Amino acid sequence: MIQSLEKGLAVLECFRAHASMSLQEIAKENGITMGSAQRVAHTLEQTGYLTRDPRSKRYSTTVKAVGLGYSYLYRQPLFQHAHAVMHQLNQECGEIVNLSVPDDQDNMVFVMRVAPAKHIPVYMPAGTRIPCVASASGRALWAHLPPAELDRKLRAVARIKHTPRTTTDPAELRALIDEARRDHYAYADEEFYSGDVNVAATILGDAGEPVAAVNISVPKPRWSLERARAELGPLVMRAARAIGKHT
Repeated sequence: MIQSLEKGLAVLECFRAHASMSLQEIAKENGITMGSAQRVAHTLEQTGYLTRDPRSKRYSTTVKAVGLGYSYLYRQPLFQHAHAVMHQLNQECGEIVNLSVPDDQDNMVFVMRVAPAKHIPVYMPAGTRIPCVASASGRALWAHLPPAELDRKLRAVARIKHTPRTTTDPAELRALIDEARRDHYAYADEEFYSGDVNVAATILGDAGEPVAAVNISVPKPRWSLERARAELGPLVMRAARAIGKHT
C-alpha cells in the first residue's frame, strides 16, 4: 500500500458529503494531523482536483474530479447496453427510469437516469447514493444474497428514518426482501424521498450474479403503490432481463 496515495484518495472521497471543507475539517474527517491534511490538500490543489477560496480558505472539488469516474461510466458495456433499453422503458411508462449499481458500503449508486420531458425530477446527478435498505433497487439485489449474508447485513444496517415511512425493523425488511425474491422485483413506498414510490428489478451478470438494478420512480398521489406494482413491476422485470442479456 502507498499510504500517501491512500490518504489523498480518502480526502477526495470525503468531499462526497461536503460542498467545501476547511483544513481542520479535512483532518478530523480523515483522522490525520493538520500538517498531513495541509500537504494532501496542497497536492490536490496543485494537481487541479481541489480549489481553495482565497477568503474563507475552504477547499472544494473542481470539475477535474468528475473525470475520475468518466472511464467507468463511459466504457462499461453494461451501461452502453442499458442506455437504449432505459430510453425504451421511459417511453413505455412515461416516468423516471434509473440504473444503479451497489458499492461496498451497502448503498446503491445511481449511474444513469432518463426522465420524461414533462416532469422536473429531483436533482440526482450520477454518483448519488441511496442506502440499499431504503431503496427498491437495493432490496432487489439483496433478494439474491445467501440467507446468512442477508442476516448479517440486516443486523448491521444503520436503521435511519429518512422519512416517516422508512422501514427500519429487521424483520419487516426481511419480509420485504423475501417478497422481492418471490416476485422478482422490489418496491419502496416513500422510504427515502417523501412522495416517491419506486419499483426495481435486478440485472444479472453472465454467471447469474446480481450486478445492477433498473428502477422506475413515480410520484404520489398520481401513482398509488398498488398501481405502481401492478403496472410497473412487469416493465422493470422485462427491462432488467433485456439489459442482462448483454452483460
